[in-house]
Amino acid sequence: MKISSKGRYALRMMVDIARHNTGEWISIKDISERQEISVKYLEQIVTNLTKSGLLLSSRGPQGGYMLAKSPDKYTAGQILRAVEGNLAPVACLETDVNQCNRRSICPTIGFWEGFYNVINNYVDSVTLQDLASSECVNEGNDYSI
Repeated sequence: MKISSKGRYALRMMVDIARHNTGEWISIKDISERQEISVKYLEQIVTNLTKSGLLLSSRGPQGGYMLAKSPDKYTAGQILRAVEGNLAPVACLETDVNQCNRRSICPTIGFWEGFYNVINNYVDSVTLQDLASSECVNEGNDYSI
């Protein structure tokens, strides 16, 4: 399992919105500039986040996006699943019921189930508030060596 740039950028976008939450709509252009991600790419991501009910959207010149609920009510797992889908490390765990015809004789299924549980437990233990509150060593382009 590898998180794509869509997943990484979705987390960055949601953190950006949480950090700049003033109760007013936040434009995708502003997010794009702060995060250095193209507007076109963010538009693809925001569609999934809005359809999943994680973001509210408003059209028009004063429109934009805002969180549907407070940052402490989101988990990193919810955000990642909205854009990545299931986070299963192997195909046989992508559905609720393992449909693999080798599941009863598979010597590694226990390992993969355990690995999947660790992934889910971790991503579901970190809230958007946790991420938004964390101090970034290299926020923006101000790098020091």
